[in-house]
Amino acid sequence: MKKTFMGVRLRRLREERGMTQVALARALDLSASYLNQLEQNQRPLTVPVLLKINAVFGVDVQRFSDDDEARLITGLREVLADLPAGVGREGAGDAVSLAEIRELAAGMPAVARTLLALHQRHRQVLERLEALGSLGDDRSGVAPLPSHPPMAYEEVRDFFFARQNHIAELDDAAERCAADWGLLPGRADEALAQRLLVAHGVRVVDVTELPGQAQRVFHADTGVLQLAAGLERGQRAFQMATQLAFLEQGDALQRIADGAALSSDQARALARIGLANYFAGALVLPYTAFLRAAEAARYDIDRLGHQFGVGFETVCHRLSTLQRPNARGVPFFFIRVDRAGNISKRQSATHFHFSKIGGTCPLWNVYEAFAQPGRTVPQVARMPDGRAYLWVARAVSRSGGGWGVPGKEFSVALGCDIRHAPQLVYSRGLDLANPEAAVPIGMGCKVCERDACPQRAFPPIGRALDVNENRSRFAPYPVAVSHAPRPS
Repeated sequence: MKKTFMGVRLRRLREERGMTQVALARALDLSASYLNQLEQNQRPLTVPVLLKINAVFGVDVQRFSDDDEARLITGLREVLADLPAGVGREGAGDAVSLAEIRELAAGMPAVARTLLALHQRHRQVLERLEALGSLGDDRSGVAPLPSHPPMAYEEVRDFFFARQNHIAELDDAAERCAADWGLLPGRADEALAQRLLVAHGVRVVDVTELPGQAQRVFHADTGVLQLAAGLERGQRAFQMATQLAFLEQGDALQRIADGAALSSDQARALARIGLANYFAGALVLPYTAFLRAAEAARYDIDRLGHQFGVGFETVCHRLSTLQRPNARGVPFFFIRVDRAGNISKRQSATHFHFSKIGGTCPLWNVYEAFAQPGRTVPQVARMPDGRAYLWVARAVSRSGGGWGVPGKEFSVALGCDIRHAPQLVYSRGLDLANPEAAVPIGMGCKVCERDACPQRAFPPIGRALDVNENRSRFAPYPVAVSHAPRPS
């Protein structure tokens, strides 16, 4: 473990519990002078002290990890890149240096998160104003500016991220239910249908066409759960497990959503849906059995899919949630995009920060997967900050259900920090130790610092073009310069 100075976070832990420095030192079996040095960042926080904090207070040691710090640094740099020219950026008198950003993220993470939340609200208001302005004077049918700007789905994503994409209460409950109901890997749909019928009087029927291409419709008045015909066994199991989440874990879903400090009823409703889906995944893929299988298979996604009877995307999603204290899997990031670059799913159990400004990077293998359908595409990628990652991606598709009905096509990617790569079967044959072998990617052109990138679409936000002999500072952007004779 590298030297980690977490004085502010330690003081905040003490303040949250209303303890004096002497009382905390006594609880942790430390001297008061040593604890004072820890809080003043004169001594690094060590593993033995972290373990004592976990044992005494039950605090997840991830709270003192540098993973969250890396995400905050990336987010703060995005905020600064989005500021008006001459404010807080390079070349300005009040420029904020990278060292100051790191200090803020490490020492005052709560302040950093507040700044990011304020910036997010600011951007959403601006986007709303632009949408209104594009309509001219005709604003019919357009709702007024909301009093609570945060978008509901972004709030819910942040809620899951803050918990390392692991909801312990639901995961534990799902594992108990899987054992009590006798769910078998790859055949869970049979036991789930029986549970719905016996415990709730709900019959499961297949329907050729459901409204809006839905995969599940529940009729509470008749006790009928309709599933889209053509679903595979794993998909059927997941849909039935989701319905059981609402029927049997409804109070827990509501309590967790209400305690998430979300700003609107819409966000809380989305959170309940997300939590129900989480329970369903944990029920079909019980934590202990799935983690053991994943480690035995070296996280081979296809092997896990065959063993548990589910698809590539479901396995990837579940792998990104294996963060139970004292039984953690590899901390993965999970993302799903379409051909246009729209991110429809993103979860992270660790520090990888998905940019909210300007899309993603075309050099990322998540886009290369579209050109190689049915094949898993590995990639060692390096971010501008020097961090390297191993990514695996595959294109997945869903039929529209009939001739002429548009289907869905996505690319699903699973990634982890390079230090975990040797645990994955996909690292076989890759040069993990060679920095030159990694593909240089970024968070998106608007915030990426790689000036010479051949795929750059436009300069970073706030960076001016340097016109010199009809060449810009950024090679991909020739700037038209008039060569007309100048007046004498």
